[in-house]
Amino acid sequence: MNIFYRPKYESEITQFIKELKAKNPGMEERQRQGRSLLWDKTVDRAAWSEFRAAEVAQQPYVYQSAGE
Repeated sequence: MNIFYRPKYESEITQFIKELKAKNPGMEERQRQGRSLLWDKTVDRAAWSEFRAAEVAQQPYVYQSAGE
């Protein structure tokens, strides 16, 4: 048996989240919709490879001009 095992322990944070979800049943769905707006996007691999190919290498000291 694990010495850290607590059979019925729930942290205050877990209790808060469960209570919040019980009060607002549509919250998870709204979170998923918000996430899909910002993060769940299809990636254009060809465009990314072009972006990476067009990058210019940064100088070791960015404030020094190339001629010095």
